[in-house]
Amino acid sequence: MNRREFITLLGGAATVWPLAARAQQAGKLRTVGILAPGTRSSHGAWFAEFVHRLHELGWIEGRDITIEYRWAEGHIERYHEIAVEFARLKVDVIVTTAPALPAVQQVTSAIPIVFALSGDPVGAGLIASLARPGGNATGLSMLSPDTAGKRLELLREVVPAFRQLAVLVNLGFPDSVQEGSEAQAAARALGLEVIQLEIRRAGDIASSFESLKDRAEALYVTGDPLLNVNRIRINTFALIARLPTMYPFRENVEAGGLMSYGPNMPDLFRRAAGYVDRILRGAKPADLPVEQPIKFDLIINLTTAKALGITIPESFLVRADEVIE
Repeated sequence: MNRREFITLLGGAATVWPLAARAQQAGKLRTVGILAPGTRSSHGAWFAEFVHRLHELGWIEGRDITIEYRWAEGHIERYHEIAVEFARLKVDVIVTTAPALPAVQQVTSAIPIVFALSGDPVGAGLIASLARPGGNATGLSMLSPDTAGKRLELLREVVPAFRQLAVLVNLGFPDSVQEGSEAQAAARALGLEVIQLEIRRAGDIASSFESLKDRAEALYVTGDPLLNVNRIRINTFALIARLPTMYPFRENVEAGGLMSYGPNMPDLFRRAAGYVDRILRGAKPADLPVEQPIKFDLIINLTTAKALGITIPESFLVRADEVIE
């Protein structure tokens, strides 16, 4: 089943796989609550990979489990509301990502939580340690202090002449702030001038670009649900300003960004399903170590490169995991 089919199936109450293959087991179905910080468009494909992996592990929706989807659509206030709803529903496990994790932990210390991705959960005080998280939450961390520097090195290979870098940060999301700080430190180590663009809501995006006034020659966009939900808008402003962009996620490049380098998101969400499988079979989140990415992808959008008048070296293209044309 391809990604588009999964996204279509995610939104409705219809079952994802045929139920006639095997009889429904007796007793109460286990319930998995999915709190997606973004939208079906921004996060649907990732959670589809999660559901598909659950299926491979033997958990069939409608036969063994029920999946409750809730989409916060980039609205921070929705995290707490959804967490309260899941607590009321007494779901067996909550699956989410780092932005919503603090709100969920405030609501429940009993329901197991699996975060499919996070920045630095230890530094943020969300878990005790990567090896033994303690409490009721575990999952996957994208923590890698060298990733921001690697992104800038790759961007300079494609656009070697730029000297001024804008870094777009959502001040309402600690992981975005941390990544922005890492990007700025890496940029200064490369001798670049840095301008930080700060937002707290979608309405700040336009004014942040207006504030640049030709002061930047490239744009680094941090990983953040609000920025991800508004990726087409950001790419439109960046193209108007003729700014080559670097992102952490493939989806941003698919939406018109120049390039991305970061963890393979489908792989992280598939691995998150493994945590849910173990928890539903009796394991405790406190005893399941937090894992880190194994696969990293370099994605290039040739159409955007051409629109910006950038020629991508052939030697660079052959290193890319995917070239979008």
